[in-house]
Amino acid sequence: MWLASALVPAPRAAPPSGTRLAAVLVPIVTEDDEPSVIFTRRTQDLPRHPGEISFPGGLEHAGDAGLLDTALRETEEELGLARQAVDVVGALEAVHTTVSGILIVPFVGMLETRPVLRPNAAEIAQVLEYPLRELALAEAPVRHARGDRVDRGFAYEMVGATIWGATARILHSLLVRLGDRT
Repeated sequence: MWLASALVPAPRAAPPSGTRLAAVLVPIVTEDDEPSVIFTRRTQDLPRHPGEISFPGGLEHAGDAGLLDTALRETEEELGLARQAVDVVGALEAVHTTVSGILIVPFVGMLETRPVLRPNAAEIAQVLEYPLRELALAEAPVRHARGDRVDRGFAYEMVGATIWGATARILHSLLVRLGDRT
């Protein structure tokens, strides 16, 4: 697939001291003429980033065979999506979250057919899906002031959700690689 050549085949994550490793899956459904991306809305009960829009994934566990295994395990736990259904074509650059001290490695996975998802109600409040083209059109630069520091990034105002923060940075990285193909 052409997208694989624009991705990192085997990412190396070197977290700064005091930073934990995590991995997410960026699931792209290619069943229709217009590819779409699956997101989740986290439940309000979660200790980190409650209610926020994210990609399925989470912290690396000691038993994981690597960060790709982390992303696929977490996706299966959160959405009931079997790892065998995902064609992982590569990864995007790692994203560091300064607020929660996590280095996130995003893997891009293709789904030829729209999967039947079974969200874990303890973690996932809602599953969202948006066409890549609509996401690209919705992208807007944003600035967040934190004390004497200003963070610049992107946000995506979509029907039913605002995508921002680390998820928006990962999405922006994907859209840059897709270029005119969205």
